[in-house]
Amino acid sequence: MLPDLSIVVPLYNEADNVAPLTRDILAALDDGQRRLEILLVDDHSSDGTWENINRLTADDARIRGLRHQANRGQSAALLTGFQHARGAIIGTLDGDRQNDPADFPQMLAALDGCDLVCGVRAKRMDNFVRRASSRIARAARRWALGMDFKDTGCNLRVFRREILPLLPAFNGLHRFVPVLAQGGGAKVREVSVRHHPRTAGVSKYGVWNRLGRGIADLVMVRLFLRRQLAPVQVTEAPENQRGTTPASR
Repeated sequence: MLPDLSIVVPLYNEADNVAPLTRDILAALDDGQRRLEILLVDDHSSDGTWENINRLTADDARIRGLRHQANRGQSAALLTGFQHARGAIIGTLDGDRQNDPADFPQMLAALDGCDLVCGVRAKRMDNFVRRASSRIARAARRWALGMDFKDTGCNLRVFRREILPLLPAFNGLHRFVPVLAQGGGAKVREVSVRHHPRTAGVSKYGVWNRLGRGIADLVMVRLFLRRQLAPVQVTEAPENQRGTTPASR
């Protein structure tokens, strides 16, 4: 039986976070109301992340482990999870335990009437450089795209799998999911979520690969949205509606 909800977690050198994060996800969502799967996607970690994932999958059939054969980045890990997810609803969160799985129930409730719900970190537990980079990136997105999402850097999200075709595969996708979804016609909602300080492992992002790369990707996304084809209303020929075409006669 297919799951109702798939939670995708990209991981890179998060050996100490895998098990407690998975327990937190199960505690938040294992309420008997939905069939759940958790996809732990290891982006070719060099520590014990993959070994810990294997221990978890051996103990619980709802947990699935996937490993890249080379390091490809957070966007690639998310896309791998999306390709293997089987649920009608897909959720994502970071593997560093700064996102709180306890926010998932309120986000799933907010999904009623829209296609994508994005978390907004109300109280950022990050250093000044990361907060300043996010403010600059938000201003750049507002100027370049005409969209003002408060926190596209928050990976705590839930969405209907129907929006997957709106998300092109590129290195940097994880920063632009709400922008691309809304640009393709999806209804997007933002909700406030919690944010915790990192307690294990180290951040994989600095000034260049957060701010510099984000602005470079912004140029590409702007060009993509300007060239994106909008959905087209189609009228079907009467012959097709009757199930008979000239070729089938």
